[in-house]
Amino acid sequence: MLSFVVFQGETPAAAFPLRHAILVGPDGIGLGSDVRLTDGGLIQCSAPERASVGLSLQVPVENLPPIAAKPVPTMGCLMLRTCLLPPRERPYLLSLELARHRIMLFLNKLEDWALFDLGADDPILVQFELARQTFTQALVAERSSGESGPAGGHTAEADRLAWQALALALDAGEQLAMRDAARDLPARLKGETYAEAVEAFVHASGEKPPPNVPIIVQNSLGVTLPGRPVIGCEVSPARFSEPLQRLAAAGCDFVNLPMRWVDMEPREGEYSFAGTDRWIEWAVRKARLPVYAGPVIDFRSADVPEWIYIWENDYETLRELVYEHVKAIVTRYRRTVSRWTVASGLHVNSNFRMSYEQILDLTRLCALLVKKLQPTAKIQVEIDQPWGEHYAYSRQSIPPTLYADTVSQAGIPVDAYAIRMCMGVPERGCSTRDLMEISAILDRYAALERPIMVTACGAPSSPAAPPSDKPDLDPGYWREPWSERMQSAWLANVASVILAKPFVHGLCWTELSDGPISHSMGLASATGQPKPSMERLISIRNALTEARSWMPEPVSG
Repeated sequence: MLSFVVFQGETPAAAFPLRHAILVGPDGIGLGSDVRLTDGGLIQCSAPERASVGLSLQVPVENLPPIAAKPVPTMGCLMLRTCLLPPRERPYLLSLELARHRIMLFLNKLEDWALFDLGADDPILVQFELARQTFTQALVAERSSGESGPAGGHTAEADRLAWQALALALDAGEQLAMRDAARDLPARLKGETYAEAVEAFVHASGEKPPPNVPIIVQNSLGVTLPGRPVIGCEVSPARFSEPLQRLAAAGCDFVNLPMRWVDMEPREGEYSFAGTDRWIEWAVRKARLPVYAGPVIDFRSADVPEWIYIWENDYETLRELVYEHVKAIVTRYRRTVSRWTVASGLHVNSNFRMSYEQILDLTRLCALLVKKLQPTAKIQVEIDQPWGEHYAYSRQSIPPTLYADTVSQAGIPVDAYAIRMCMGVPERGCSTRDLMEISAILDRYAALERPIMVTACGAPSSPAAPPSDKPDLDPGYWREPWSERMQSAWLANVASVILAKPFVHGLCWTELSDGPISHSMGLASATGQPKPSMERLISIRNALTEARSWMPEPVSG
């Protein structure tokens, strides 16, 4: 039995919102979703026999009492997890185990990012030490009460201290992620990071690598890419106006055309290219911006036309339709598109049910066909739900890291992996996470030794309510409820963390402007009125062009 106590005031909580609650294994991938709250305020998990698992769920970290008159930071409503825990009869204290995992992650990343030489008086370490001391006090408070009673011997005092320790550790972790970015970004923009990688490669191999290619250096994380990172935005073929054109030209190094199947071929055999054509013509002829495109194949329900469901149980016919569709799209745009996202989220396998072999076969088909039609194009495969929550709900899916690793091992010609990083949206896999968690997941995918492109990156400018019949899909928020100000602050901080990574090719924001299904994710209104986040994107793009780093607004909460 694996169970957790949650408190509400001085007693176990009679009600606690179990949002996005799943069990996770050693690599953080979902293992199961059988998690429920009992009437006695106990979270019960049906864990595998004799297996150590962790609990991942969304929790509010806010409105906590101060420590010695020092305010405890508000972190928002975030997706967090515990360490791996063995089953036992006595329940665990949820807040304590969440704090334990976050303290462990901070120490791990302190070493991974080579920041262990920070002085003891550094503000980050001062705050982290306060988090550790508070965590220790929580341990003492719970052990002083024994192990009996309805709360398993846990006390409200221990719970309060553990939540305070968690908030302090989360805030210190975000500061550490920003410190890592502030150190690495200037060297990358000046070309020093790549020059050091070339020098290390020559020293190790005795040979000079070809110019401007990704470098893999022994004992380093991922590849090191030449040049500066790029930043761009997805533009909707349905919205094309002079205000939007001006914003795209001012804030983007490239534009991405989504190429949704339902838009490109709404009726079988009848293609609609007009909306895509006008954006591409503008980008190539007027704005002189590179054009990225895709995903070309994405089987999410919102992206596929109704007519294709006739063939969802006939894989051979479906495969042929995919082949013809990819061929038609790439043939039309191969002279103007320089980078293709050939497939997205096939491993999630949530709409069209396919076998493991069929998923890999379609991935191979799309990549090889694009490579044949346009040998000079860069090809990337998009990883949806990169934290792997989907595997807790469907064992017919493939864990994302396993899928990406298998694609590499199978020799499928992929130049980069695209990682979807959309948060604050009431959909599975889009629950809000903190900056350290975002930085850590990119490090995990860097181990694949391929360039990383962060795609569909975004957060809303107003709260997005979950469907009334699915309140557990509440997406949470970062620091404060989503607003135009918080969207801009999130963009500034996340862009710093992402673009400082030497293995990241660039970042693509999910929407240029708001639309019917965009959940206010746009950088501008539907009429082209810029939000503060658009102004922030322009300032970041200018800083990248001038090879200088930028200082995000202070993180507060």
